[in-house]
Amino acid sequence: MTAPAPAPAVAPAPGLVRPRSRRLLGAGRPGWSTAVLVVAALIASPVLAVALRALLQGGLQLPGGVGRMVVTTLLLVTSVALGTAALGTGLAWLVSVHEFPGRRVLSWLLVLPLAMPAYILGFVFLSTFDYAGPVQGALRSVLGDDLGALPVRSLGGASVVLVLTLYPYVYLLVRAAFTDIAPTAYDAARTLGASPARAFRTVLLPLARPSLAAGLALVTMEVLTDFATVQYFNVRTVSVGVYLTWKGSFDVASAVSLASLVLVFALVVLGMERGLRGGARYHQRGGRGRGLERRELTGGRAVAATGACALVAALAFGLPVLRLATWAWSAVADDNPLVNDRFADHLTSSVLVAAIAAVSCVLVSVVLAHALRLGGGRWVRGAAQATTFGYAVPGAVVGIGVLALFEGADRLLEALGREDGTGVLVTGSVLGILLAYVVRFTAPAYQAVDASFGRIPPTVSASALTLGATPGRLLRRVHLPLARSGVAVALTLVIVDAVKELPLVLLLRPFGFTTLSVWVYELASENFWERAALPALLIVVVAVVPVALTFRTRVTGQAP
Repeated sequence: MTAPAPAPAVAPAPGLVRPRSRRLLGAGRPGWSTAVLVVAALIASPVLAVALRALLQGGLQLPGGVGRMVVTTLLLVTSVALGTAALGTGLAWLVSVHEFPGRRVLSWLLVLPLAMPAYILGFVFLSTFDYAGPVQGALRSVLGDDLGALPVRSLGGASVVLVLTLYPYVYLLVRAAFTDIAPTAYDAARTLGASPARAFRTVLLPLARPSLAAGLALVTMEVLTDFATVQYFNVRTVSVGVYLTWKGSFDVASAVSLASLVLVFALVVLGMERGLRGGARYHQRGGRGRGLERRELTGGRAVAATGACALVAALAFGLPVLRLATWAWSAVADDNPLVNDRFADHLTSSVLVAAIAAVSCVLVSVVLAHALRLGGGRWVRGAAQATTFGYAVPGAVVGIGVLALFEGADRLLEALGREDGTGVLVTGSVLGILLAYVVRFTAPAYQAVDASFGRIPPTVSASALTLGATPGRLLRRVHLPLARSGVAVALTLVIVDAVKELPLVLLLRPFGFTTLSVWVYELASENFWERAALPALLIVVVAVVPVALTFRTRVTGQAP
């Protein structure tokens, strides 16, 4: 019996074997792949500028009192993290595992504080609880005028405000984790005699640990970014030092040094988040299943559960909105000249910048999603993911990074003989605000757009390319029409984030340029509460839109 003849060697079809460079850069679409790499470099440029400038200036040039600022920052971050972890996790457990009167409505109302920026809740809190406010006035009327002033303008007061505005990050993520958990393990613990509290500690909480870690990371980044709210309470963090150093002396070197410290804090937080997640992976047989079975509360426990949820929602959102509405009505009724003369101008500035930023972020996101749809390689996919990291970088780092980039541009103009333009860029410009917005807000836009592109069947794109459609025509005629819902959501998210944004505008705005958020901050800093109410109320109302979208995406689709 003779052995079969070996099969003749067959040459591979053209295009099936790609050299290593093509595997890394993409499948034959170098223009689109290059665009992704350029966008990633743009997003990373402010952070790289901070790191490079800190190295080139021969070490950190820190101003006096930096040690105290570091300690204050650590205390604030720790207190807010502990507060949001306790409040957010406790509320998530309450509405996920128990049934009580008003639970369905309250589960939605507990998310609304996400629409209340801390710099707005901060001045409402001070106007209510400060020495001249109604609370301390009522206490003096009862206990006598000898009652000393309560320490409202303090680290504790700032922590309370930040906890009330940031706990929904933990609440949303942990509640989603509780909802996704199959009931097998929890029911088994209850069947074996564990109390609800013990089953929560030993079963639910370990399973929700990755979500809790992610929520705390978001909270900590927001605390590191904030340098407006804490100034109301006379708390000086490192981010406050960045702002005061830049605005006080326009000293880029010192501001970069402080921003480097903020960046170090952010990296430590991300490392701790990874550690808190742990190396374990939590799986359960049966998938999501029917979800956790809620235990009905009766009597005093039901009243306490309803009261606790209602109290948090009222303190964090309901009562502040009511107070803002009362002030705004009073200002409009009194025909306040500040409302009539400045409101339209500042509203126009806010809407214009937010609209341009939203369009820019969505265009960038569409380019990224379309390039990956065309078959981006390993580098392209990694670069696309890297464009989302700007959302995790504190605003102080992004703002000072943009200033450092513009300082380099000013020096380049001077070297080219354009001395008439030297200093114009580095002292602030709307272009700098737009660049910072693109760095910060490309992430939510890309997530929305990429999710819509992911729902388009690959066969649709392949068929269009097979029939001779160019990548540009494929984008215009196929991808964009099918992904229009994601594009609309991305536009909405970025517009609202841009309208609410305060730290970046304060750092980068040119002289005479004022948005609604900056106007609110300036009026509140001078204790003009009623004048700040109308623009603040408009910001809150606009911010409710993405909060509703977030709640529907993360929770309501899973039966609240």
